[in-house]
This record gives sequence, C-alpha cells and structure tokens, in this order.
Amino acid sequence: MPKPQETAVYTHGHHASVLRSHTWRTAANSAAYLLGSLKPHMKILDIGCGPGTITADLAELVPDGHVTGVDRAPEVLDPARATAAERGLTNVDFAVADVHALDYPDDTFCVVHAHQVLQHVGDPVRALREMRRVTKPNGFIAVRDSDYAAMTWYPASPGMDDWLDLYRRVARANGGEPDAGRRLKSWALQAGLTDVTATSSTWTFSTAAERAWWSGLWAERTVASAYARRAVEGGHATAQQLRAVSEAWREWGRREDGWFSVLHGEILCRERS
Repeated sequence: MPKPQETAVYTHGHHASVLRSHTWRTAANSAAYLLGSLKPHMKILDIGCGPGTITADLAELVPDGHVTGVDRAPEVLDPARATAAERGLTNVDFAVADVHALDYPDDTFCVVHAHQVLQHVGDPVRALREMRRVTKPNGFIAVRDSDYAAMTWYPASPGMDDWLDLYRRVARANGGEPDAGRRLKSWALQAGLTDVTATSSTWTFSTAAERAWWSGLWAERTVASAYARRAVEGGHATAQQLRAVSEAWREWGRREDGWFSVLHGEILCRERS
C-alpha cells in the first residue's frame, strides 16, 4: 500500500515573519488546556513542532519522560534543535514526519499533541486516526487550531475584511481548512475517538507593543512570504491588492483603540484502554 501524503501545503511557509509568530508560542499561551494532564514520566509526540518553543516547554514539564518534535519541513528542525540545546534539554529529539503516516509503532506515546496543524493538512480525520494509533491506552490526543472566520477586531476596516476573505480563499485552494477550530470535535468523532473534551481559548492583541508585533508580522507576511506568492500565483490577488491589505494591517496597528482576538478550538481526547 503506498504511503499516504498530504494533499495540502503549508499556506504560510517559513518566512521570517512567520517564524516570529511561531517562536512566540509557548506551552502556557498555546497548550494550557493540556498541561493539567501531564505527568513527569510521559512520552510525548509534538506534531508540527516548527521552531520548537512549545516542544521545549513540554520537555521541561516531563523531566523523567521524553518529547519527540516532528515537522514536515526539515529546514525548521535545526532552529528547533538549537532551541532545545540553548535550554539545556536532553530529553527531546526532532525528526521529519507526515502526520498522515507516522513512522512510529502502535501505542508508542502517552500524549500526541498538535498545535495549528489540522487546518493545513489534506485529511484531518486520517491524521487524527494516525495520532490515535500511536497513542498508548489511557493516553491523550491534544489538538488546538485557530478559526479564521471567528477572528474579530476593532475598529472596522475594509482592508482587514479583504485580508480575511483572501486568506481563507488561499488556504482552501491549498487544500486546507482555515476554519478548523470549530470542526475539531466533529473530526475527532469521525476518526473514532469517543472520549472528547472540546474547549476554546483566545489570543488577544491590544497593547501598543502587541498591536505593533501582530500587525507587523501580518503586514510583512502579506507581501513577502510563501503565502503572498501563492496568493498571486493562484490568481487570488494582485501584488497591488496585497500591498493594500498590508497597509490596512499597519493602519490598524497604529490605532490606539486597536484590538484583535484569535479564537482557537481545542480537543483533549482520552484513548481509553
């Protein structure tokens, strides 16, 4: 049987503006719903680990266990290894992997975690089945994804409306589902998971520093990343339209009353023996 592959591509790519966002992520701000279930001895698989900041946090929380971070993109694993080395962690390793066909035996991990992954994969239900396969009896599957249609901001901005419409079209053309957060529970049930706890949480950007950071990385990403290239090459926007969206982000970031909230869906699934 041929090895299944993702039919989606990672919409954002790994431009510096994207990695600035990824390296900001921590277990506290991105996996709080999972942390109460962790025990010091656990063996964890962190899927879509990117530059490894959440992975390293998880490794610190299981000092008698081990964390394996995996990603489809080999180029992000060297920064991830550097992050772990800088923090003196010896209970973590990294590898290339496809979530649709994980190269691990059944019942290998106590926890399988994926943050902002299922919105980008070609078959999220199949991915969850693979995550279930490699999870030990009584282990946990933990998934968190943003939901673009549920993102909201103030003040109103036609340019920001254009951004949201454009991003969702580009992501779907790439084979992903940008409104994944609301679908996680449904996908888990379709994958055969039965003990599913569904929650939600947000990131909010409102202070001057937060607005400058969030608006700046999206303004740059809109004109200079793989996402920008795919938007133009796919016929979704012209370079001029992308520049207008980028400026709308910067205008929002300069607003003293600016506020932006990112909703995330979360599922914590117990794989009972």
